[in-house]
Amino acid sequence: MKNLQHILILLLFVLPLAGFSQATGFLTGTVKDEQGQPVGFATIALLNATNATVVNGTTADAEGRFQIKSPAKGTYFLRFNFLGYTQLDAAPFEVTTDNFTKDFGSTTLKENAQVLQEVVVQAMRPSVVTYADKTVVNVAGTAMAAGSSAYEVLSKSPGVWIDQNGDLKLNGKADVKVMINNKLVYMTGKELQSLLQNVSGDNIKELEIITNPSAKYDAEGASGIININLKKNKDTGLNGSLHAGYQYNQLNGYTTGAEVNYKKGPWNSFASFDFAERANFRTNKMKRTFRNQQDSQLSQDLREEGTRTVPTLRLGTDVDLTTRHSIGFMADASVYNTENNIRTIAKLADGNPEKDVLIDALNNGKAYKQNSTLNLHYLGKLDTLGTTLSADLDYVRLYSQDDATFLNRLDSLGVPAGVTINRLQYDNPNNYDIYAAKADFTKTIGKAGKLELGAKASRVISDNELKFYEETDGTMQPDAKRSNHFIYKENIVAAYTAYTTAIGKKLTVQAGLRAEQTFATGNSVTLKHKTNRDYLSLFPTLFLQHTVNENYQVSYSYSRRVDRPQYSALNPFIFYIDPYSWVVGNPYLKPQYTNAFTVTQTINQRYNVVVGYAVTKDFIAEIPVQDAGAKTTYFEQQNLKEMKNFNATLVAPIQVSPKWQINNTAVVLYQQFTDEQEQQLLQNKQVSFVLQSSQAVQMPKDIRLELNAAYQGPVAYGLYRIDANWGIDAGLKRSFMDDKLDISMSVTDIFKTKQVLGTINITGNTIESDQYRGTQSFKINFRYRFSRGSEFKSNKKNINLDEVNRAGGK
Repeated sequence: MKNLQHILILLLFVLPLAGFSQATGFLTGTVKDEQGQPVGFATIALLNATNATVVNGTTADAEGRFQIKSPAKGTYFLRFNFLGYTQLDAAPFEVTTDNFTKDFGSTTLKENAQVLQEVVVQAMRPSVVTYADKTVVNVAGTAMAAGSSAYEVLSKSPGVWIDQNGDLKLNGKADVKVMINNKLVYMTGKELQSLLQNVSGDNIKELEIITNPSAKYDAEGASGIININLKKNKDTGLNGSLHAGYQYNQLNGYTTGAEVNYKKGPWNSFASFDFAERANFRTNKMKRTFRNQQDSQLSQDLREEGTRTVPTLRLGTDVDLTTRHSIGFMADASVYNTENNIRTIAKLADGNPEKDVLIDALNNGKAYKQNSTLNLHYLGKLDTLGTTLSADLDYVRLYSQDDATFLNRLDSLGVPAGVTINRLQYDNPNNYDIYAAKADFTKTIGKAGKLELGAKASRVISDNELKFYEETDGTMQPDAKRSNHFIYKENIVAAYTAYTTAIGKKLTVQAGLRAEQTFATGNSVTLKHKTNRDYLSLFPTLFLQHTVNENYQVSYSYSRRVDRPQYSALNPFIFYIDPYSWVVGNPYLKPQYTNAFTVTQTINQRYNVVVGYAVTKDFIAEIPVQDAGAKTTYFEQQNLKEMKNFNATLVAPIQVSPKWQINNTAVVLYQQFTDEQEQQLLQNKQVSFVLQSSQAVQMPKDIRLELNAAYQGPVAYGLYRIDANWGIDAGLKRSFMDDKLDISMSVTDIFKTKQVLGTINITGNTIESDQYRGTQSFKINFRYRFSRGSEFKSNKKNINLDEVNRAGGK
């Protein structure tokens, strides 16, 4: 078997993919301004040179790139237009063959100063644009992003939902991977939530939601990838902004910060600093039923209040060594201190009042965390035909120090003087060191082919020590039963190849293959137990895009992906919550593998219907295990046998008027989870649907009104069943002082309806939960932009009011 796998890896680089037939040709190029910066969303028209009639056309993408299919034989010219620039007609050219291909290179548009001073833009830039392979959500300048974190912005995006644990879900599926500026974030679970809560929504340009990634991307992430593109400086001279905001969600919080950009000659540098104190508020009413000879119930009422103080620094620079080669670095560092107080009032009853027990548990926790990342990157454009080579080196350091004290008062009501008080505390230092290196190569082959090759290596070292103490005779003594020291090491080596070409005039094909070899060791120092894993996995991908006609395109895609267990879940620790609840690790967790199929239909270059089916083996889910005799519950990550997911998504934007747009998303889900517990076959299945609608209205006096509404029907997740919930958010934004000052106000979860009600039933033992995470909030935010040196023009490039509707071609 291993020999076969090695042969397949060899074939990865020698597959004769270039043998695909290459037929139709293309007209390609980029559009830039006089400073050499891309003119995103410029319009390019193809005209007949003899009578100047329009034959075809397209809209450039965000980086100024365009592609038009070659017309019939004849003489033509290209006409370039964009608001604030002088129209440009390129020199005529002759199409001589059916497979004619021409790269126009870089076309420079000159600014029209008179137009810039006098024009009033009437059209709004679309906030959501769907392509065959991804959905783009434009965030920059919206009222709802002001003062929000990236975590909050993501939660309002099409198809994205927050589950009962606070994790991201996409189209009903968990294990979403996140990238920032096309660079993978090496975090999951609570660490990922913390990182996203530290990224200011004001600094986000757009989100790319990729539900079925190609072989170029890491195979990790069964439900897809969300790429967060931060704002980039495109203006010469010195410019930047200052911002501040206040939030109330039953607790008080605030944000403040600044960003500075400097561009001169080949250098482009930036720095940003954010300081925030974010409030954490949560309530949870839980009832557990234990089935035994005498049924028992444990009713709990939890209230959590906390604050997180976070300073975050981000800086970097890029330098153009030549017109074709550039290098740069980026660094991020955040330090945050958290204080949380959790109070739980509980009652344990089994029908005999004399045996009832009242529990008053107080958990005071403090955490100090440091997150730092360093990235070095290189980009080389090796020729004018699209051959590129890029390389990245990454280092990530995550360190945390968690401390908590537990004071538990247990009152046995039927026993005189039956009060027991115990004190516990723990000390939990934890750190991760992550190293990664990758290289990607792209080359144009023939007239319509593109070959992509790449390799990546990563290394993770995790050191987690949990020191528990219990009060004995008035002093805190080490508790060996709950303490644990765990070291985890993981090395992954990956390589991929992908080839894209055209078959005939209407069909484009991309085939890819990725191989990932994993070497992992989990070492429980306390238990003197090691777990070794060594496995090779192959991940094929196939994409077909069929242009039936100008107003109807259909795409088919297949991919195989993996989700490896979170590092912390592999730690065989016992993490105390209260006298009747704790979390345990599982060193035997296996990776889960998903095969996903998707069909995407695009109608009138505006509406999208996406149908997908996915099967996941060894699905990883949280399972509560209840001991009816001891009345205790421990929560553990386990592998379920299988998960099946069917989803259908409709994306329907509506342009009511040039100043009023509505983006609608509807998702129908069917999910089925299958497992065996105590020799019983368990199935949890549910048909559900998600409705999301966002409206943006440009009102008089530069006032922008935004309204978001979302509904999620009942859903199955693992062995849990989650009830329906919904919410409405609203925001206002107004600009002053020639667009230099923005003031935004927003209210989220206006009717306080985003409560998560869930139940689980395993062989008669049940848990019911009603949880609320402080989602109702009021925010007010200010942002002031400044510039010095060259004329500050970013408002004319990146504002939400554009001439071009981005729903056109690529």
